[in-house]
Amino acid sequence: MATVPLTIDAFVGAALSPIVGVGTFWFLQLLFIEIQKRMLSKFRRRHEAFCRFTNFVGILFQTICHGLGYTVTRSGIASFQVTVNYGKVEPKKDKTGVFEWISQSFLLFGPFFIPAGLVLLAGYFVIGSRFIFPIPIEFTFMESLTGFGMSLSSFANAFGLFLVNIDLFNPIHIGFLVVLLFFGLGIRPSYIGEEKKEKIDMIHDLTRIKDHLVQKPLYILAIVVILYVFYLLSLFLNPLVYLAVFIVFGWMSITAIIAILLTYLVILLIRASDEIQPWWKVIPFIMLIGSYVLARVFFLFYHVDNAQTLSILCMIGATAVITLLLIKYKRTNRFKTTTKMKHVRVADGTKRTSKK
Repeated sequence: MATVPLTIDAFVGAALSPIVGVGTFWFLQLLFIEIQKRMLSKFRRRHEAFCRFTNFVGILFQTICHGLGYTVTRSGIASFQVTVNYGKVEPKKDKTGVFEWISQSFLLFGPFFIPAGLVLLAGYFVIGSRFIFPIPIEFTFMESLTGFGMSLSSFANAFGLFLVNIDLFNPIHIGFLVVLLFFGLGIRPSYIGEEKKEKIDMIHDLTRIKDHLVQKPLYILAIVVILYVFYLLSLFLNPLVYLAVFIVFGWMSITAIIAILLTYLVILLIRASDEIQPWWKVIPFIMLIGSYVLARVFFLFYHVDNAQTLSILCMIGATAVITLLLIKYKRTNRFKTTTKMKHVRVADGTKRTSKK
C-alpha cells in the first residue's frame, strides 16, 4: 500500500490532472479533423470519388462504434447497414434508460478512440516498447500532469522515429502505414444523408456531445463518483493504475493526430497535382515511389548510417522538387469563361444590361 500525503492536492488535484490532459489532446484532435475536412472540401468537385471514400470510412467507423455500444449493453444487433451517405444499426432489443445512454455514448465518443485504440494496439508490435508509465511520488496536480505529458511525449517521439526510419520494403511497415492512412482519412465523416445532407464538423460534434451529456446529469454525476472511487482505490493500492488508464487514452489521441497529419501530406500532393497538366500529373506519384527505390538501391552499395531515414528524405525532397517544377513549367490552364454576365460596357462607356 502506497504512502499518500493527506492533502487536497493529493485527493483532488492529482485526480483531475489526467482528465485535463486527455480533454486537451482530444480537443486538439477535433481541431486537426476540422482542418482536414476543410482541406478535403477544397477539391471535392475534382475528386468526388476520393471524398466519398473518406466519408464512407468515417461512417463505417461511426456505425461500428454504435453497434459495439449495442453489443456492450447486450441489446444485440438486428441489422447493420453502411453506405457512402449514412449508416444504420438496429438493436434486437429496445432498451431504454442507462443502456440507451451508453449505446449513444459509444456512437458519439467511440469514433475518436476505438479505431485509434486498434491502431495503437497494432503499433505496439511495430513501434516497440516505448510505452512508459510514470510512477507518482508526491501526488500533486503538477506531478500527475507532468508525468502524463512526459509519457505522451515519449510515445510521440517513438512514433516519429518509427515514421522517419520506416522501411518501405518491409510489408509489415507498409501495412501499418496503410492502416494509419486509412484511419486518418476516415476518422470522421464529412456529411450524413443522401438527399438532405447533414454537415458533420467540429461544432456539430461538440453540440451533440453537449446535448447528450446535459440530457442525463445524474449519469454524469454517477460517472464522476465511480471515477473518484476508482482513483481513491488506486491511490492507496497502486497509484499508477489510475494515471495509466488516462495515459492510454492520451496515446489514442496522439495516434489519431499523427494519422491525420500524415493525411495532410496525401491531400497536399493531390491538390498540387491538380495544378499540373493532365499528361504530367502522374509524374509526382511515380517520383514518390521511384526516388525511394533508387535511394535504397544506392545505399545498398554506398553504406551509410540511417540509410532508411536518408531514403525517406530523398523521396520527400525529390517529389517536392519535381512537383514544384511541374507546377511552374507544366501548369494546367486555369482560364475560364463566365457563362453569365450581369452587364457589359460598350465602347462609349455606357452600360448595357445583358439579356438572360
